[in-house]
Amino acid sequence: MAREAREGGGDRGGRGRGDRDHNRDRDSGDDLTDKLVTINRVAKVVKGGRRFAFAALVVVGDQKGRVGYGAGKAREVPEAIRKATERAKRALIRVPMKEGRTLHHDMFGHFGAGKVILRSAPAGTGIIAGGPMRAVFESLGIHDVVAKSLGSRNPHNMVKATFAALQAVASPRSVATRRGKKVTDILGKRETTHAAEQPDA
Repeated sequence: MAREAREGGGDRGGRGRGDRDHNRDRDSGDDLTDKLVTINRVAKVVKGGRRFAFAALVVVGDQKGRVGYGAGKAREVPEAIRKATERAKRALIRVPMKEGRTLHHDMFGHFGAGKVILRSAPAGTGIIAGGPMRAVFESLGIHDVVAKSLGSRNPHNMVKATFAALQAVASPRSVATRRGKKVTDILGKRETTHAAEQPDA
């Protein structure tokens, strides 16, 4: 079975894990913005030697509560990005947000060796997260969040761990409906007004 190997050294032509901070913003016709998280050159070992290709990881979102990620591989960089973007658009999830700016509650997520902690934050905090996690939050439309990566720094593991945490986020209204209670029973009277104004995801 052919195996894929990362190429070390400076022969990547400047395209590698270090480019994760240079996210690309592009608007598509359906109001989705995509961000290029990382692109890496990979090699397929065959009988005659190695065949090089590029693997891209892209995050897309509408900045209104929907976000998705996808990976694509091709012989050329633009084609790899296109494949990753299309797969990300087919894998969108909806995440409930508190007041349209932060998470409802703290979450822990993991995928493989990647472990992340996501914490809701007061207004004005901003996005305190680095690398792949920042791309996810910006595409999602979250403005205030504190995030920490505890495990693997591999971009794929970090993004998948972040999505695992986001998929477990629940709004007070959905929790109340599931338990057969009122929102006031879940939150208390002070926060009920804000929760009632937020649409269900």
